[in-house]
This record gives sequence, structure tokens and C-alpha cells, in this order.
Amino acid sequence: MAKNPGRVNAGSKGLTRRGFLELSAGGLAGLASLNALPSWAGAPVGAEENKLGRHLIGKLEGPEILMDLTKIPRKFNEAPMLSQLVKAGKLPPVEERLPAEPMVVKPLRETGKYGGTWRRAFTGPADVENGNRICSTDKPLFVDYTGTVTKPCVAKAWKMSDDGKVFTLTFRKGMKWSDGAPFSVDDVMFWYEDIYQNKELLPIPPIDLTVNGKVGKIEKLDDYTIAFVFPEPYYLFETILRGDGQLGCGQATGGTFKVGNVMGLYAPRHYLKNYLPKYVSQDQLAKQVRDAKMDSWTSLFRFKYNWALNTELPVLTPWKTVNPNNTPQWILERNPYYFAVDTEGNQLPYWDKIVMTLAETLETLNLRAVAGEYDWQSRHIQVPKLPVFLENQKKGNYKVYLDPGQFGGSAYIAVNLTYEADSEIGKWLRDVDFRRALSLGIERDQINEVFFLGLGTPGSTALDESLPHSPGPQYRTLWSTFDPRQANEMLDKIGLSKKDSEGYRLRTDGKGRLRIEVATQAAAFINFTGMAEMAVNSWKKIGIQGIVKEMERGLQQTRSQNNELQMEVSENTGSENLWVNPGHVLPVLFNSRMGPLYYKWYATGGKQGKKPEDPRLLRALEIFSTGPGLKGTEEQAVAQEIWRIVLDLVFNIGLVGLAPGSYGVRIVKNNVGNVPGRLSQLRDARIPCGAHPATLFFKS
Repeated sequence: MAKNPGRVNAGSKGLTRRGFLELSAGGLAGLASLNALPSWAGAPVGAEENKLGRHLIGKLEGPEILMDLTKIPRKFNEAPMLSQLVKAGKLPPVEERLPAEPMVVKPLRETGKYGGTWRRAFTGPADVENGNRICSTDKPLFVDYTGTVTKPCVAKAWKMSDDGKVFTLTFRKGMKWSDGAPFSVDDVMFWYEDIYQNKELLPIPPIDLTVNGKVGKIEKLDDYTIAFVFPEPYYLFETILRGDGQLGCGQATGGTFKVGNVMGLYAPRHYLKNYLPKYVSQDQLAKQVRDAKMDSWTSLFRFKYNWALNTELPVLTPWKTVNPNNTPQWILERNPYYFAVDTEGNQLPYWDKIVMTLAETLETLNLRAVAGEYDWQSRHIQVPKLPVFLENQKKGNYKVYLDPGQFGGSAYIAVNLTYEADSEIGKWLRDVDFRRALSLGIERDQINEVFFLGLGTPGSTALDESLPHSPGPQYRTLWSTFDPRQANEMLDKIGLSKKDSEGYRLRTDGKGRLRIEVATQAAAFINFTGMAEMAVNSWKKIGIQGIVKEMERGLQQTRSQNNELQMEVSENTGSENLWVNPGHVLPVLFNSRMGPLYYKWYATGGKQGKKPEDPRLLRALEIFSTGPGLKGTEEQAVAQEIWRIVLDLVFNIGLVGLAPGSYGVRIVKNNVGNVPGRLSQLRDARIPCGAHPATLFFKS
């Protein structure tokens, strides 16, 4: 086995893009201050540069959810557009539309004003997270603006039993769907019994209801209370339910972006039962499928479940879709039954509408942002254009904010360990020293300077050292420094010593040059294709030919899940919470890029898929199952061991981390109120939803 590479100096010679930024913004200097993080978060890597971040990285702050039910306002107000409907007899009074105990949000700075349209951009039907992340307050539980403290949401209260086996969730009495129909626990049980357990809709359920390999169940206690009952202690279930996982994601995200597109813990029974074989006749359902021009009842059901496409779907979100996202404008309007108010009793949201206009290319989107055409946009805003945004702030009447991430893979190359279409390629992808050599053959400093303006940290996918699951600072550079000499020695040693006339290594099966394909997503938040091209260009120095294949996002996801891709570039946002978002770390979710067949083996208890051969990967999967049942330091120790295994075996090849990546550059018009100085990039905060967009408003 090759020796463990050491740490290298990450500094660059000459004037870097970071230096250019420092000179270009009137004293603006680098951007790495994390002083406003929660108490557990210490100084990040490069903490000596904290003094450089004060101009673009503000204070981590946000609105507050009041926990004291005695402070619920006694009088309620509503938007003028709703008052008109009430006067016309088309809508009940606001007091009848709100639950008995609404969620009370204290705005960040001031009580807002009603009215106005939030202008944004989106990139097409696959860009569902654009709306999901704004409307994620339809989750059963949520987090505060730091992304670390559990807060009520659709549910008003929760409790874990002392033995960790029963978790009770209490919903808001009198809460209603957007069509005015009552919400109750029956909507949860409908989802659990008729959707989650329906094998045609969800052949392989996610692991969120499983602890140590054993499945729990959901029980109805009364009209507003359910209990999750587990055979073993599941102390981390609160974290699971509040996080951005498969179970606690909420209806909007669960119907568009999670396994089977039918997740979220609850669903409108009164509406969706009309599209299930259990509740309608076979002839009636067949007619509905034909009329909708669908190929099956499951396709029809998934369409009806999709809030971004189906304008009829009842929701609990602050805004609901009135014009679908497969058109040039995805339009949302306020939900008259939204269950939240501000501290003055004003029903939220403040803004009447959200209009997202299709941008055919990211270049078009960013040019429109520079021109000041969007009121708040961070999704798809590109880091390399930061100098242009800064230069045009005054002209565009907006302000630029930076929201750096704490996950280690702002960009990384995922290696598919179960690739089978080419046995020679599959053999090498499963060879640990081949993966290590590829990692050592990448010049990351160049990628960081070009695509992140030097604001990230080159290295592995390791978390920020301040986070509790971090395995330690030495893992930042483990197998992740540029060392082509050692990489060449390793490739020669494992049997890839023969080369062609151009210096590229030959396959061992006699079929010519060894070529590795790296898939990238077209129109991604950041330029994954450019990074991949720069990485494979580095591989020329170690005799490996890399071929970058850019494809549409939906196609890439489908091919990835079908085990058809060798490698692909992504970001590991959410990996800071291993138990909620493990897919970038271990093959335990349907969208795990590091081995779809390993995922099927794990999720089905060995009935499907392929069993991993590497004993350390098997060890990581084994202890992963035990983690949610542990507490405190024991849980952290398990997570740290998993990270040590994953980083040493290089299942993912890190490029750059801890950068203001896909949501890191925020453009906000100067007339928008209640804007936080900094947003948490922790995945559970669902940026920008941790700022409760329902409290944003126009000051003039």
C-alpha cells in the first residue's frame, strides 16, 4: 500500500483572484469569517484570514419562532388581496382560516408590509428545489436560523420517551390545507399506510424509519397526535425529522425531490385518494390515466403529488403554485390558509406572489441578476462573476452577501464503485490505490482560484474541523494534495505500467487506451464541467485520459441511479449531518452516486443489489446503522470513524470545499426588508428557508 501523503502548503504564488477581490472592492478583503456560528463551531481552516471577511459576510441571524404559546396574538390581520375575497364571500375570515395555535414568527428586524411580487429566476422543470427551498416551512419540524436547534413547524410539539423508543408528534388543531379542507392525523396515516407502504409507489422505502436495521412504525393516538414506535432506541429521530431527509422534508420537497417523489410524512387524503386503486374503481382510474395521457396510475399519482406541476394539489406551504414550472414562468401565490403569523398577528407571508422567470442559460440568469432584475437570488449565482456583481451594485440597486458553506465538497468527483458496463473500468474504480492515484493527480489550487476565486479550501471532502463529526484536520489533505510523482508510482505498481505512444496508460485486457468518463450536469449552480475538464487535464501528467460528458440534470440523475455512470461531479451539501443526508458519504440512499447497487443491497437487507467487497466499507455500513440509536460522544465517535474510513479509501475525490458555492453568493435588492447578514449553509436550514422568506417584504 502506498505511503500516506503529507500536508502541503496551500498558498499560491503571485496575485491570486482572492488578492484581486481584495483590491477591487474598496478595501474588501478575503471572506472567511465564521465568528457568528453556534457555540460548537470554532475557528475554521484559515482562521488567520478572519479579518478579511467583514464586508461581504455579515452576522449569522434570522427570525425567531416563538415557543411560548401564551404569546400568540389574540387579533389577526390579513393581506388586502385576501380581505377583498372575504368581503366578496369567497373566503372565510382570517380567524377561521388559522389554526387554534398558529406558528408565531418574530421577524428579524421589523413587522413587514403586505403586497408585492418577489422576482426570481429558475432554469426549468428540473429546478424544483428553487421553489422547494423557499417553501420548506411545510416540514413537520424545522430548525432555527443557525440550522442547529429544533423548532416547531407543521407540528407544534414533540417528545422522545426516556428509553428512546417512542417519539410523539402533536399537530396544530384547526390547521387547514390550501383549499380549506381540514388537516388531521388521518393525512399522516393515509401517507404512511397507502403511499409509504405501497410497493408500486415505493419499492424500496428509505431508511429514516429504520434503526439498527429494524423498522419502526407510525401509530395514531388521536386526531392531532401520532407516535413513532421503534424496536430499539432511536435518540436521533428528532434530528432526522427536523432535517432535510426523506421523512421530514415536507410535502413540497417530498413530492419533487425525494425517493419515489412521494415522501414528506403526510399528504392530502381528501384529494389524493381519488388516484389510488384502493379508493376508486379500476375503470375509473384507467380513464383518469388515459385522460391525463399518462402511461400508468403510478405516473398519474406522482404528477398529482407534485406541487410544482399540479396547480390543484392542496398544500401547507406559504405560497402555492398557480402556474406550473414546466412553463416559462413558475408563479406562486399566497396560501390563504397558511398556518403562521407574525408577532403582531399578521398572517404570513407578506409578499403576494413569487414569479420565477425561465433563464435559458446560466449566463443569461447571471446577466439579469447583474442588471438588478431579481429581488433576491442566490441559487445559480456564479462565484466567478463576483467582481462583476460588486462593480454593479449601485447601478443595479442591490447588495451582495456571501454565505460560505461548512461542507468539505463544494465540488467533488463521485466514484461509482458498482459500475459494471465495462468490467475493466469497474475493476479499477474499485481499486483503492487507483482512486488514490487519481486524487493525487489533480491540481486543486488552480480549480479553487479559477472557479471559486480562491475563496475555498482545496482538499478532500472532509467537513469543516469545527463540526462535531469532523475526523480531524489531517484528513483535509489525506490523498488530496497534488503529487503526480507518487500517483505515477502507484499506477505502475498496481499493473497499469504500459503506455501508448502519447503516454496514456493502456487497459490490461488488451483493448487499447484506458479512458475514464466523468459526467457533469449542464446548467449547474457552479461550473462543474469546467472543473472536471481542469481535473482530467491534470490526469495527463499521470497517463490517464479523462473524458468529460456534460448532460441535462434529469438525464444525469436517471443514468446515475441506473448504475450507468463511471464518475460524476457534484457537491456534498448536507454531509455535515451524516444521519440525515448520508448519500454523499455512504451508498445508503437512492441517489448515492458512489454505488447504486450497494445502495440496493443495503436498503433491501441483501435481497437486491450487490454486496460490497471492501471490509472497511462493510464496517462503515454496519456502524452507520447503529449511530442513530446512540447519544452524545458515542454518536460522534461513530460518525468520525465513518468519515475516517471514507476519506482514507477515497470513495469520493474532493476538489474544493468550504466555499461560497451553489448558494454562496446572494444578490438582494436594497428595498427588501428583514434581510439577514448571513444565512446558514447547513443543509437542514434549507437555505434560504432558515430566514423564513414569508417575513421578507418591500420597504418601499
